[in-house]
Amino acid sequence: MNPRKIALVTGSSRGIGRAIAIDLAHHGWDIALNYRADEQAAQDTAQEIVEAGASALLIQADVGQIDQHAILLGRIRTEYGRLDLLVNNAGMGPRQRVDLLKIRPESYDEVMTVNLKGPFFLTQAAAKWMLELIQTGDLSEAKIINIGSISAYTASIERSEYCISKAGMGMMTALFAARLADQGIQVYEIRPGIIETDMTQRAKGKYDRLIGEGLTPIRRWGQPEDVARAVTAIAAGALAFSTGEIINVDGGFHLKRL
Repeated sequence: MNPRKIALVTGSSRGIGRAIAIDLAHHGWDIALNYRADEQAAQDTAQEIVEAGASALLIQADVGQIDQHAILLGRIRTEYGRLDLLVNNAGMGPRQRVDLLKIRPESYDEVMTVNLKGPFFLTQAAAKWMLELIQTGDLSEAKIINIGSISAYTASIERSEYCISKAGMGMMTALFAARLADQGIQVYEIRPGIIETDMTQRAKGKYDRLIGEGLTPIRRWGQPEDVARAVTAIAAGALAFSTGEIINVDGGFHLKRL
């Protein structure tokens, strides 16, 4: 078995997932780097992981396709023999932003499958393997971190399927945390706010204005590295007496102010 700790970061070829994978690598983790389609971006991320002194296992798989989960975890089992951390980062927004009254079932199903159904069943499969490793003494503990969103409680009527999927992830976090706590697996959720990635670029002008007007007490865009540092802190055991915890990385957006 690989003596170094192993993290699976889904959707880690770009954006927040990429930053998480690279930051973990800088802190001594080997990375199972999952991507769906952009192999070149995954290769570029892998190169940075290697330059950080870690190993990178590239695994192409669509988290939304449940039959691919066994392939994904099987590659990690064969290469490393262990899994210490699962970061459920892969996700998508709707292909088109449309009014709540015009959303089609196809868009709803696609977003929910990628953002909630896929991560739920990947977590189920990963947790079963983690428990096996703990029971055999190969691991002493393991962690699962879900990358949610402020959209879990912020109504955006032109991307409601995304909001519903992230609200569901909040309950998913609570359920797995409650089920696994006494068996050595802690579960957390990080809720990023307005993070500067390709997903938010199409609304850049809107967010520039809102941030400038004070939407977030910390008046700047969030960066993928802001989320990555929170993941690494949890992975390092900084919240050892917590589980089911939601950590907002949102510049203070969640604060209610008068």
